[in-house]
Amino acid sequence: IPAVNQELSNIFNELWRLDVNRWTPGIDYTISVQGRAGYVSQGSHVVQDRASQPLFSNINENKLSNTTTLSRFIGLLDNYEKSLGVAELVTAEELTEINLFLDAVLQTEVMKRAHRYLVSKGKSSSNPGQFKRQLHLIWFHLYHRQRNMGPDSCGFEHVFVGETKSGTEITGFHNWIQFYLQEKNRNLDYKGYKARDHDLPDQDDHVLNLQFSWHGLVKPVGSAFIGTSPEFEMALFTIVFLMNTDRSTTVLVNIDQCQMELVVIRHGRSLGTAYPKLLSSNNIQHDLPIKY
Repeated sequence: IPAVNQELSNIFNELWRLDVNRWTPGIDYTISVQGRAGYVSQGSHVVQDRASQPLFSNINENKLSNTTTLSRFIGLLDNYEKSLGVAELVTAEELTEINLFLDAVLQTEVMKRAHRYLVSKGKSSSNPGQFKRQLHLIWFHLYHRQRNMGPDSCGFEHVFVGETKSGTEITGFHNWIQFYLQEKNRNLDYKGYKARDHDLPDQDDHVLNLQFSWHGLVKPVGSAFIGTSPEFEMALFTIVFLMNTDRSTTVLVNIDQCQMELVVIRHGRSLGTAYPKLLSSNNIQHDLPIKY
């Protein structure tokens, strides 16, 4: 296992403390993790449901609509065509929505602190307009994932919305708000959690490894932060993206007593994918072999 990146752990814990839009388990929402999901091979649609109930309940709907970054984030979710190989068309209205969302994100203390950190590292301009353009290029620039008629994907769509590939598998889809909304609309069915033998997730965990089906396709194991704000997730992954130049980067960090890997894969100067991968929380022995 690689060594913990202490510098990134420090800045990420600072961002964690600044994340005023993070939700509190048991107050703003409830999750029921239920049973441990079984093995499913990628591309298979046969799956045992180890969770008869939804993952989310008692969601603070007022907070979803009254928190600026959350409501603008939700407004972006329905702008994308989930099938890879189908060209994305960005309307003027959608471009405005992206701009308003980025404006809201840039006004949060979380993203302001991330910006200052990146400036101190020489990775971003101190000019807010330049930084906004940089975020737009990383998260919203459209590109080809599958060679076809036109650009069919972007980092935001892949990570936060989710995509389907050749009608057989789910790619991306690492966001709890999209998970909740899709579950509420009956497009998604939670099948159970994925974890090591002795590592039982609980309702307070802020990162989960999940198995679910979406529009009839199965994600054998997907991972997501739970309860965190979109600005927090974007800030984390933007920092990892800009602090490295490799096509694929994995950093080991401790955030709020929880050890996780953050995986970032680039697509040129934009984001290909990004997700957290839970290694351990503070309530288990650390010497167990990791089985995914």
